[in-house]
Amino acid sequence: VQLQASGGGLVQAGGSLRLSCVASGRTLDMFVMAWFRQAPGKERDFVAYIDYSGESTYYSESVKGRFTISRDNANNMGYLQMNSLKPEDTAVYYCATVGRSLPSDRAMANGENYAYWGQGTLVTVSS
Repeated sequence: VQLQASGGGLVQAGGSLRLSCVASGRTLDMFVMAWFRQAPGKERDFVAYIDYSGESTYYSESVKGRFTISRDNANNMGYLQMNSLKPEDTAVYYCATVGRSLPSDRAMANGENYAYWGQGTLVTVSS
């Protein structure tokens, strides 16, 4: 599975961006998906998770209520809608996927459980 993330850019605080992640090589209908981010000089952090069907989602506390993860299995796409952006959201955002279910919130948030990663897209939020 190859993942390609896009949609990053420069936005003012309070603005919105929509990240996209397109998959190739396999259909994603049996893969869970997630977004992670890594700010300069910091470790990679979990952002959001979505299950196979799109019916179950999980968010980090820092983005809950502002970000929405979704997917379009018919087109092998994943999305992250980011609203009310803050300067602390500035980071490289990565999409990730794995072909199995993850049994707990802790497992969903652990990057080591994901087998495939996109190359990242930079989001910069100015104050």
